[in-house]
Amino acid sequence: MATYQREVWVDAPLADVWEFHSTIDGLEALTPGWMNLRVEGIRGPDGESETSVLTAGTDVRLSARPFGVGPRQEWVSTITRREESDGAAVFADEMRGGPFATWNHTHQFYADDGRTLVRDRVEYEFPLGPAGPAFDQLAWVGFEPMFRYRHRQTKGLLERG
Repeated sequence: MATYQREVWVDAPLADVWEFHSTIDGLEALTPGWMNLRVEGIRGPDGESETSVLTAGTDVRLSARPFGVGPRQEWVSTITRREESDGAAVFADEMRGGPFATWNHTHQFYADDGRTLVRDRVEYEFPLGPAGPAFDQLAWVGFEPMFRYRHRQTKGLLERG
């Protein structure tokens, strides 16, 4: 399985960064406009359709149409892990249906003297069977601009003026 990882320091407390990343509003704010993202539905772990925090067991149905080209791509992601400890927090989501054969995204947050390290780690596989690994390096072309945008937005929205 291939891995993509990117991190950024944010001049904001862990609690603020964690809270922001824990909501669907945060996801929408961090997704570049060129992805044409739509949240199609949210189902919490107890079956409720409205949930303010993306807790473990929450399913998020999304669709995207990158650059407005081609049909909308459906994506179902499940929050599989959500943990907080002293000075750190993590949540993970796993694609249950969508354009990748495998997609596991771990969001890690570490406090350090009023700042927060945000680390995104994605383990993925293309749906091309044995030929899939030949395309792993091409993923950087799509991932890097998307995660660069996410990190720039996180800083812009959360850092103290």
